[in-house]
Amino acid sequence: MSDNTDQRSSLERRTFLGAAGLAAVAALGAGAAEAAQSGEGEQANTKIVADFCAAWSTRDLAKIMPFLADDSVYRMTETTPPAIGHAGVKERLGAWVETSQQIEFRILETFAKGPMVVNHRIDRFISTTRPLTWEGVGRVERPQA
Repeated sequence: MSDNTDQRSSLERRTFLGAAGLAAVAALGAGAAEAAQSGEGEQANTKIVADFCAAWSTRDLAKIMPFLADDSVYRMTETTPPAIGHAGVKERLGAWVETSQQIEFRILETFAKGPMVVNHRIDRFISTTRPLTWEGVGRVERPQA
């Protein structure tokens, strides 16, 4: 490699690292400012998500669906096609609800950032025909009013 190539590569790395560092500092500063303003809204959003998770134990889609926007989008995994709206979600999850004798969402950790709530949980669909246990992270975002 020539000296010019080495210098250009070194300069590009420094430029990238410098820009990344500035972005991190800006994000931390913004996070601190937002943390001071957070509170009731984020707590309310967290409660809604906790109530939604608890509603699954009823095994009653009529009690679960009101938590979802009419145009909500749900993906079981990154590779499955999205289920869109109440009809799509009911179609995708209805059989799981019907064949489960018990449903349990155990929340391990939850945090909110503005309208977005993330929770780490274990979902269990207890069934003799199609049992499922899934541990993962779910994200819910409420539209801004």
